[in-house]
Parts: sequence; structure tokens; C-alpha cells
Amino acid sequence: MEHLRKAENYICIDLETTGLNPKTDRIIEIGAVKVRAGKVAEVFETFINPGRALEGRIVELTGISDEMLEGAPDIKEVLPKLLAFAGEDVLLGHSVLFDYSFIKKAAVNNKLTFERQGIDTLKIARRYLTELPSRSLDCLCNHYQIAHKAHRALADAKATCELYDRLWEDFGNREDAPKIFEPVQLHYQVKRDTPITPAQKERLYKLLKKHKITIEYELDKLTRSEASRYTDRILAEYGR
Repeated sequence: MEHLRKAENYICIDLETTGLNPKTDRIIEIGAVKVRAGKVAEVFETFINPGRALEGRIVELTGISDEMLEGAPDIKEVLPKLLAFAGEDVLLGHSVLFDYSFIKKAAVNNKLTFERQGIDTLKIARRYLTELPSRSLDCLCNHYQIAHKAHRALADAKATCELYDRLWEDFGNREDAPKIFEPVQLHYQVKRDTPITPAQKERLYKLLKKHKITIEYELDKLTRSEASRYTDRILAEYGR
């Protein structure tokens, strides 16, 4: 059997977001744990201002409100600090590709690179814990009696680290463990969004003023494609 060592040095990252699509949704909270020699060595935690109002379902799910995000930094301010914190480490996550895709999207938009290998505790749990009704992080924490405050980024990241340890204890000696536990290259194809143009911003502002529309997003934080979509919606509903 191929020998595989447990990962002892890695970064575990968890995000809270405005939705599930990295192409249209945005990060609102980042929690990251730096593990060295199998122990938590340092943590990183911050809110992110997404430039738009949160939907009620996101507020209910996360407990994060618009008021909590007021004054929070923009992703472009946080991203260099996060990437410096992460270094070149392997990423650990529960459905790690989800978190990776949001960070890579933000990195590409800010002309940065983010290529990484990852270990996915969801993949491991799906392989070995088929008897459970769910392999969600919350369900797995209940199964292993891991203290956990669900849907807050740093708490989820810390719980995922502990979950990884427990999964390794139970299944790291399995014959197929090298395939399931070893880090794999993470892939997410993404194109850079360009920011709203001055002409788009002026047109949107005039339409909003003319039709007395109150918006729940910040014009300056829109991308070019988002500005086009919002303009088209206003024209379709209110006319010119």
C-alpha cells in the first residue's frame, strides 16, 4: 500500500457569501486557520463589504446583517493580506472548491494569482461515512461531537480542522486513503471582471434619479456586466 502522511501544515479557509455563485455573488466574511505541526498556530478573520444589501435568507442563515458589514473593508483591501497569510500552503476545506473558487475569482479581478492544492473533508466524508443522513459540516460535527457554531467563517474553519483530524484517525489507514486524503490540484476557470465604466455609471445614475429608484447596491462596486444587467432591468421595467 502507498504510504501517506497526515497533513500537518496547511491553511483551512471558510467563507460566508451573498450566494452560491462565485461569478455573481460576493464574499462577506473570511475565516482562516493556519495549522503548523498539526496545531492551530494563527487565525485570520474579517468581514467584507460586498457593496450590496444582503438577502433575508443570508441574514437568517449566517446571522450577519448589513449593519455588521458597514465600514468593513473591500475585498481588494483584504485579499493581499489573506494571500500573504495563506502563503503557498495546501488548502483544507469542507467543499474546498467552493471557497477556492470565490477567492480565485476575487484574485483574478484584482490581477493576482491563486493556484493551490486542496484537501476536501466533504470528499473524505462522502467516501467513508455513507451511513449518515448528511455529510454537511453541521451533521458531521454532531456525529463527532465537535463544538461548532454553524455558518460563521472562523468557527467553520476551526471545526473543519478538527473534523479532518477525526477523519484521519478513523480512516487514514484504509487501503484507499492515499487517493481520498492526498491533496489534489484545484481547478476553477475564471475571467476577470472589468469595473463599471464612467459612462455606465452616469447613465445608471440618471435613470435612478429620473425614476426615483432606491437601490441596494453601491454603483462604484459594480462590474461592467452587472451595470449592464441593472440598466437593462430598469429600462425593461420603467422605460427610458
